[in-house]
Amino acid sequence: MGRSIISLNQNWLYNENFKDEYILNAHDNDGFESITLPHMNKEIPYNYFDEKMYQFISCYKKIFSVPKEHENKQIYIDFEGVMTYAEVYINGHYLGEHKGGYTPFSFNLTKYIQFGQENCLTVKVDSRERNDIPPFGFVIDYLTYGGIYREVSLRVVDSIHIDNIFAKPQQVLEDRKGLGVDVYLKHTSENPKKVLVKTTLTNKEGQKYGEAINEVEINGSEMKESLSLSDLEGIQLWDIDTPHLYDVRVEILENDQVIDCHETRVGFRSAEFTSKGFYLNGRRVKIRGLNRHQAFPYVGYAMPKRAQEKDAEILKNELHLNLVRTSHYPQSVHFLNRCDEIGLLVFEEIPGWQHIGDEAWKKVACDNVREMIERDWNHPSIILWGVRINESKDDHDFYVESNKIAHELDPTRQTGGVRCIRDSELLEDVYTMNDFIHGDQERALRPQQEVTGIKEDVPYMVTEYNGHMYPTKRFDQEERINEHVLRHVRVQNRAALDQSISGAIGWCAFDYNTHYEFGSGDRICYHGIMDMFRIPKFAAHVYSSQVSPEIEPILEPVTLWARGERDRCGVLPMTVLTNCDRIEVYHLGQKVGEYTPDRETYRGLEYPPVVIDELEVKQDWGSSWNDLLLLGYVGDKEVIRKEYAKNPIATELIAEVDDTELNSGDMDVTRILFKMVDQKGNIIPYINEILSLDIEGMGKIIGPKEMALIGGCIGVWIKTTGEVGTIKVKARCSRFEANEIKVDVR
Repeated sequence: MGRSIISLNQNWLYNENFKDEYILNAHDNDGFESITLPHMNKEIPYNYFDEKMYQFISCYKKIFSVPKEHENKQIYIDFEGVMTYAEVYINGHYLGEHKGGYTPFSFNLTKYIQFGQENCLTVKVDSRERNDIPPFGFVIDYLTYGGIYREVSLRVVDSIHIDNIFAKPQQVLEDRKGLGVDVYLKHTSENPKKVLVKTTLTNKEGQKYGEAINEVEINGSEMKESLSLSDLEGIQLWDIDTPHLYDVRVEILENDQVIDCHETRVGFRSAEFTSKGFYLNGRRVKIRGLNRHQAFPYVGYAMPKRAQEKDAEILKNELHLNLVRTSHYPQSVHFLNRCDEIGLLVFEEIPGWQHIGDEAWKKVACDNVREMIERDWNHPSIILWGVRINESKDDHDFYVESNKIAHELDPTRQTGGVRCIRDSELLEDVYTMNDFIHGDQERALRPQQEVTGIKEDVPYMVTEYNGHMYPTKRFDQEERINEHVLRHVRVQNRAALDQSISGAIGWCAFDYNTHYEFGSGDRICYHGIMDMFRIPKFAAHVYSSQVSPEIEPILEPVTLWARGERDRCGVLPMTVLTNCDRIEVYHLGQKVGEYTPDRETYRGLEYPPVVIDELEVKQDWGSSWNDLLLLGYVGDKEVIRKEYAKNPIATELIAEVDDTELNSGDMDVTRILFKMVDQKGNIIPYINEILSLDIEGMGKIIGPKEMALIGGCIGVWIKTTGEVGTIKVKARCSRFEANEIKVDVR
């Protein structure tokens, strides 16, 4: 029969308080509300709130039944993530605890399950910043929103079952490839048994590439069995542009019957950081990436599969990055799965921020290394394990141990450890450094030997730059926005020119909530190249423009085309982020200039920006101001254009939705963007109209139903209620009504 995975995400009971009597009394639901997972223990405002508001102990209860037909099975409860500490009880019996909010954990319920009757699962969730759990113990520059914020499921398996699989591609650059598969087995019976362990490799269409079968005698509670597939022909490599994936299916057979089955996906690729750069499948690739926090407005981390996948798609398909760093903790498996599918490289690291605690704290951190790797070791997108607390001081014994754990668990990947101090002891395979030299100084990045203090080059990557050195809001004054753009341009250009630097990962992709010690005082760090609603700032186009115009032509002048936006007026010098060969500028219908990318200043970039220092347009205060037109050419063909109105007027409120179809059942979400645009279709950045939202049908709005436009634009996520039907959303302000958004829930 195999295993059954049963979602337990719906119909939970939740109370913002916790009492011991909640454990024993399943039917005392006074003060409890019905909720769906993922769930944040307390929704928060967008900004200017007290982060203590979600730092309390709460209670979650789930009433469920297990059919009598499963009486001879083993029943596990699997938690993907609970912030920050969890105690779990079933029918009043204590199952165990878990420290740390970013890694999964499981408990065996079988001994206490009442088959064919109601069972009560109770979870005590402590969401305070506890000194015994990483990343806590001192200040940290991000929030760790509370609750059961990832999915929960019931796993029904045989007494002999598969606990985990590690599939390791081998000889990947040869015509005939191999695959080693470590199968981790559990046996809950005292009686020894002989079974067959079978593994099969197929593609998504079901075509078989290889198969192996081992006979195994199980006489202990846990064991590892290794199988090997060799001479695999026709396997295509997993790469950034061609992320080919294959299915690994492992079955346990007893008397020719499948008693358990577990599947994972794998990609065949080689990834190596060297002193001369990073090589993917033997080809040098310059890493161009951003850091990601998994935070969203109002509900923090508590966003389901589609939102997690959408972030990966934004990074890869909108910003055209080739890598993301999961700062500063393991992130959703849905996010990582999507990175696998679309070819986005990942640097994943353990929870932490500067502070190192006592020995018990370090043990939890080492547990995090184990849990992270054992959860994620089959993702081909992951090319580096981060086994050091972000920006921490050296701690020899601690980091010897964290590296040892990583290398023993996964000898196929290198390790890195993100620091911000010079001359740090290198225990990892890759020296990963947050280089913030590009502040008031002219230099964009330092040579690696100046940072490492080592006399020869080592594998080296810049893991953060900019960020707090130049926080910029989407609606800031134009000169600041332009400098924000240029800082990202300069660092990427410098990294590209230095072959000893594997690449550079900017801080960061999206703005995020943080503690009052950081950010702008309103609990937001405006360090992103997009805001919290995933709306791009001008700096986003530094990255999106680094793609062939055949994939997507980009033409983004860093200007609002208004005379009074800059100090001393005027619009020059104007930076134009583009991947076009040349641009033409028209004013009053007449061509006033033709410009090409600045390849002299930015020799490292494949598609440097155009910098317009002179423009045959009167900019003097008091002279007439007129419409502007820019045309982008590839060869002799116009591929894109951008127009500006001399007198921008609020003309239309536009609503755009990411998805027009959602799924019923477990929670599903999609984002709606509302934009106030002028007569040329450009967002008006300084309008603060209040939007009122109405929603009908099988959906709810996440956050408030009334909000002000921020920089002329704002995003809203809507979520399903579990039922099939239609969701309709309307928005209006004092001047306009937006087009109606309709989403089908199937």
